Amino acid sequence: MKLMASLPSYVIVRLTGYSESFDPSVQRTEMERGMPKQRLLNSQVLQKLNLSLLVATAAQAEDFLDWYLDTIKRIGFFTMAHPRTGAAITVRFDGGSIGELRSISGTDSLWQRDVVVEYLR
Repeated sequence: MKLMASLPSYVIVRLTGYSESFDPSVQRTEMERGMPKQRLLNSQVLQKLNLSLLVATAAQAEDFLDWYLDTIKRIGFFTMAHPRTGAAITVRFDGGSIGELRSISGTDSLWQRDVVVEYLR
């Protein structure tokens, strides 16, 4: 049995710019009179977390890219700690995208990617 991939330990999840959202998965029907009717479409919701991932060196940035391309193959699921609760969650990158890599300090240290991860809650 294949083990689930984990977010590499050298990746730091920054809380700057962090946000959470979800699609409530509710169907709403307008009525001729009175309040609209609503019903649940799904028992779970698709939760999305906007994160900034930080690595300390250009070598770690390259290692992360290798993990993304070779280990999770861009669309795979992986485990990580939820930034707010600390609970273990299984997520994937929204649309397989890891955003652009940019230098935070203007040197060979501190590289950041802004990403969106999603999971069913």
